[in-house]
Amino acid sequence: MSERSMSRRGFLTKTSQGALAASAAGGAAMAAESGSNSGTPGQKRGSQRLSLDRLQAWESLGYGMFIHYGMSTFVGKELPDGKAPASTYAPDQLDVDQWISVARDAGMKYAVLTTKHVAGHCLWPSKHTDYTVAHSGDKTNVVEAYVKACRRCGVMPGFYYCSWDNHHRFGSKTPSDGGWSQLMNSWPKAGDKMPPFTTSLYQTFQTAQITELLTDFGPIGEVWVDIPGVLGRGYRTFLYDHIAKLQPQTAVMMNSGISTGQEYNVDYAWPSDLIAIERRLPPASSHTKWRTIEGKDVYMPGEVCDPIGKEWFFVTGDKPRSDKELLEQYAACRQRGVNLLLDVPPDTHGRIPDEFVQALMRLRKNAKL
Repeated sequence: MSERSMSRRGFLTKTSQGALAASAAGGAAMAAESGSNSGTPGQKRGSQRLSLDRLQAWESLGYGMFIHYGMSTFVGKELPDGKAPASTYAPDQLDVDQWISVARDAGMKYAVLTTKHVAGHCLWPSKHTDYTVAHSGDKTNVVEAYVKACRRCGVMPGFYYCSWDNHHRFGSKTPSDGGWSQLMNSWPKAGDKMPPFTTSLYQTFQTAQITELLTDFGPIGEVWVDIPGVLGRGYRTFLYDHIAKLQPQTAVMMNSGISTGQEYNVDYAWPSDLIAIERRLPPASSHTKWRTIEGKDVYMPGEVCDPIGKEWFFVTGDKPRSDKELLEQYAACRQRGVNLLLDVPPDTHGRIPDEFVQALMRLRKNAKL
């Protein structure tokens, strides 16, 4: 599996480029107006949507669990073609509470769940498609169970949603059809192939699903939108504003991809509240939080995301990285001023494997969390 000819990592490498925690324990609304950028008197405020207090509250969470789980787990491919029947998803020991209990016990303060990935299969019974858990081997509303578990355990819930969808195409061209392109969000010149894009029909579908996710499950602390380049600047701006209207206190991550975070591709990922640093670390000099984007100064915290092993989704034989490597990564993130969102994938039974659990507990001890 590690030698797959096409992987999300391969595609993204080609591009360069509370507060928020309040919803976790008690499900309390993340209060205070979103338009205020007030902070410490005399402190630079910036032109970003969220206040410095709100963003710094998100930063104070520090360490979270990324949970890649869904159809990819069961077909054994990170980037499925979206053609497997919904019944293929069939965990026989699904235990969402275990996932979040492990996150809490590992010292993690927040989590982000893949509600829909490249396969297009939804972990909640969406009204806008039949390709969901409602028609699968296990009909548990995983998103609902996840949010409830987060609130019981005092872990802030976040949602991941992938814009690259091989099942619900609506005439769109996905990276599976022709690979990645540096021309994303630009009109192709003579002789260039049309880069991946989404149609207005698909965008209407994505808006409807994001609306479900942000109105049916209570306050959500982080919304992670993957492959934002296929959305185009116009729709991406609309979507960002729509998310902010539905949940004014949530931090929006438009994933800017595999990089150190030093460069930021505005055409690909703006607007966003956060900068993704995927499978990399920020420079040793620390993450640059203040950016000038389109003539305005904005404060953008960073978030490193990386799997505990090599693969985002569970793959048999994919072992956790060494205790030394995991500790060094955690320490570097804290020293360089970014959060660490460590991916820990449940297996085909629907549980986080014990070897991952034990690696996390050793990391907590070694990092003195």
